[in-house]
Amino acid sequence: MHPVKSVSSRAPVILGGLSEIARDYDALFCDVWGVLHNGRSAYPPAIEALRNFRAGRGPVILLSNAPRPVRDVEKQFARLSVPHDCYDAILTSGVLAHDDLAQRSEERELKLLHIGPERDRGVFAGLPITCVSAEEAELAVCTGLFNDDAETAEDYRSTLKDLCRRKLPLLCVNPDIVVQRGGQLVYCAGALAQLYEQFGGSVIYYGKPHRPIFDAALKLAELHAKRRDPRVLVLGDGLETDIRGANAAGLDAIFVADGIHGEKIRELTPETVQSLSAEFGVFAIAAIRALVW
Repeated sequence: MHPVKSVSSRAPVILGGLSEIARDYDALFCDVWGVLHNGRSAYPPAIEALRNFRAGRGPVILLSNAPRPVRDVEKQFARLSVPHDCYDAILTSGVLAHDDLAQRSEERELKLLHIGPERDRGVFAGLPITCVSAEEAELAVCTGLFNDDAETAEDYRSTLKDLCRRKLPLLCVNPDIVVQRGGQLVYCAGALAQLYEQFGGSVIYYGKPHRPIFDAALKLAELHAKRRDPRVLVLGDGLETDIRGANAAGLDAIFVADGIHGEKIRELTPETVQSLSAEFGVFAIAAIRALVW
């Protein structure tokens, strides 16, 4: 296993394209929202960069905090014109949550409160799970906000306080606080989980920055690279999720500046990236404005 990196005082390198660093790696873990697409449209230069990495270096594993199974992500890819030939595998927080819920429901049906839109219920597919009211639930699963175009975590304060009083565990299937959709930032399940913890509630997280999704991704990388311990590069726009997770897993990371932190990086310099990274206690070896080859 790779050694865990500590936060470095060294400023990151500013890259013009992934090609400047790709030769040093055998596999790529690439974030999806904010890097490959913005929820409304795909980024063609990013697609081409992933294709070039696959052709010349090794496998691309898309690592996403989407609270959905892989098939639902690929349906979205079809709508956004993200082709299959730019990646080797997709791993989502929804996959890890589904596996955990399958174990929890092995012996009996689970009654849970689902906080999130109906479209996310694919994470329960094939499982003996019934979605019930808060009063009937034995645990809560949060995949997002019911209406993330208009709501914030504050709209759930009363519900979360009630769940906390009943000491229900909250399963957070998307640790992201916000995500970029078009030109707008919308709140995700992580914002509700963060508030729940402030109330003293117990939260179980799936996805980045937590170690299990990186361990699972490393197994996929070894499978597709057909070699043990490939040199892995992580690429993402979330300092709190992508970069922190890479640091904890001992993997090199590139910060994509034009994502959720875009408004804070007006001028892309080693100093501005280093300063922002320090606020989160993380370190990226390099930064790039957007994913290009």
